[in-house]
Parts: sequence; C-alpha cells; structure tokens
Amino acid sequence: MKIKMGIVALLATLNLFAVTVGEKPKEVSISGENGGLVKDGAAWSSSMLKENVYVMFYVDPDEKDVNEHFTQALKKKEYRKKGAYGSIAIINLAATWKPNFVIESILKGKQEEFPDTIYVKDKNKVLVGEWELGDDASNVLIFDKNGKLLFYKSGKMSEDDIQKAFTLIEENL
Repeated sequence: MKIKMGIVALLATLNLFAVTVGEKPKEVSISGENGGLVKDGAAWSSSMLKENVYVMFYVDPDEKDVNEHFTQALKKKEYRKKGAYGSIAIINLAATWKPNFVIESILKGKQEEFPDTIYVKDKNKVLVGEWELGDDASNVLIFDKNGKLLFYKSGKMSEDDIQKAFTLIEENL
C-alpha cells in the first residue's frame, strides 16, 4: 500500500509543471542565452498571453511541416479580421542538428514576411522543461484571453483536432 501511495505522489509531482487544458500554465520566460524574440532579441514571457486568443506553435525545425495542413487552414480563417487573435511560433532550436545561425536567418525572414506573428527562439528547450511540451515534435497550443490553455496537441493534428481548435478559437474570440 505504501508503494502505491508513493507512486501516486511521485506521478503527481512529476506532472506539477506540465501544461493542463483548462488551467493557466506556470509563467515562463525565454531570454538571454535561452533565446528570446526574433524581432529584437528581447525576452518573451508567457505573461504576454492575454487580451487575445493565441494559437502557439512550439516546433522542432525538423518537424515544421507536420501541421502545415492546420497552418494553411488557419490562415484561411482570417481570425485577425474577426477579433482579438494572435499567433506565436516558438522554435525549439535545441531539438535539431541544423546550425542555429541557419535557422535564425530563416526566422528573421519569416518575421518580416509575417510581422503580426510573434516569433521566438528557444535555444535550450525551456518549454520542454518548464511545461513538459513534446520535444522533437510539433506542438499546437491555444490560449484564451486570460492565458488559460484551451487546447494542446503534440504531433500531427487530425481533422477532429482541427475542427475542435477552430471551434475553441471562435467561441473565445
């Protein structure tokens, strides 16, 4: 019996910092040697997840095309024209064999092409450690206007996942 209780306590402790749908995740900042905003190198903080419904992509550069079907469908929805909506792309630079300077150059181009999207470099897997997001993966998270997590998917989104994501965005805009 003591062993069972110990295992339950251990699992609860391990999951203490993991993101949980329906809750506001622990505040996390990415700055300095850990990375930051592509635009100007300033710190990014999850405390910025407010006042808009945010779709966040946390992606290993080697997995960037896994949810391209969702990205394209999302663009067609034109949510920015419909209300308080924002998008964030955080790149897990530590998850790839590709040199950071190559990826950073690509990200600068993306930031110029899509100025309304917030691009962030995570050089040391900060969100993998702090929020237990999938490493070496494509993660999609949706937050409400108060920073509460509405949706989380690690890996390829199914058609059902996509429809659920769109419903949650539209209900919270």
